[in-house]
Formats: sequence, structure tokens, C-alpha cells
Amino acid sequence: MFNDKALREHVVKLLKGGDAHAIFEDAVADFPAEAHGKTPKGAEHSAWEVLEHLRIAQWDILDFSTNPKYKSREWPREYWPEAAAPPDAKAWDRSVKAYGEDLKAICALVADDKTDLFARIPHGEGQTILREALVVADHNAYHLGELVLLRRLLGVWK
Repeated sequence: MFNDKALREHVVKLLKGGDAHAIFEDAVADFPAEAHGKTPKGAEHSAWEVLEHLRIAQWDILDFSTNPKYKSREWPREYWPEAAAPPDAKAWDRSVKAYGEDLKAICALVADDKTDLFARIPHGEGQTILREALVVADHNAYHLGELVLLRRLLGVWK
């Protein structure tokens, strides 16, 4: 295979954020617990809903990319939490941690030179690891921007 080191590095950088995109850690840092479940006027979702959607969607794409026994989930019900607020005091932190772990796994998959970025995922319909990584980066950038906007609307952005 040709030398795709630069491509892998660029995609990992895109996944991690920065440059033209918000960084996940900045979007969730010091987010007051009392604001997690609030939906500001004009917004469709609370920060909790957006965070959980980010986590679930990213996990789903990682699962699709690596699990030959992948099972599709029902859209939109299985991609959004049922409630606007976290179910308990530790749920936010668990979601943040899981998001970070799954992002590391996606980055490792892309960075691994044993991963053929262009090969079709056998149980898919033409998708490749490269395509799925770009979908994750695009989806995450959109919703991280949404989290920043929610923080601004709630008056909890630094």
C-alpha cells in the first residue's frame, strides 16, 4: 500500500478537534451540573441530550467499523437519551469518559498502519474506515459547536 501516514495524521487531528473545530474537553470542562438538563429558549436539546447523542453516535460508528456482528439501532430513538436531564449525579462524567475512550479507539484504528482505510467494511454497504472516521469527525464537530452554543445561551461559557 502507498504511504498514507500524512492522511492518517490529518484524520486523527480532525477527530481530536482544534484548528477550525471545538475541542471536546473545552466544550465539557467545568460545565455546571445544574445546567446539564436545562434546555434554553430557542434550543431543541439540553446539553445532556447533546452529550449523550455524541457518545451514542460515536460508539455506534466505532461498533459498526469494528464489529462483524454489528446490529443497526433504531433511529432516532436509540441515538438520543430519553430525558433532558442526566438520570443521576455521575451520568455526565460517565458519558464524558466513555466519549473520550471511544474517540481514542477510533483514533487508534485510523492511526494503525495495519488498518486499510480504503477497504470496504465487510458487513457494510460500501463504507470504509476512512469514511466512518470522517463521519465521526463531521458529526462531532457539529454537535460540539452545539454544546458551546448551549453553554453561551445558558450563561455558563467562559
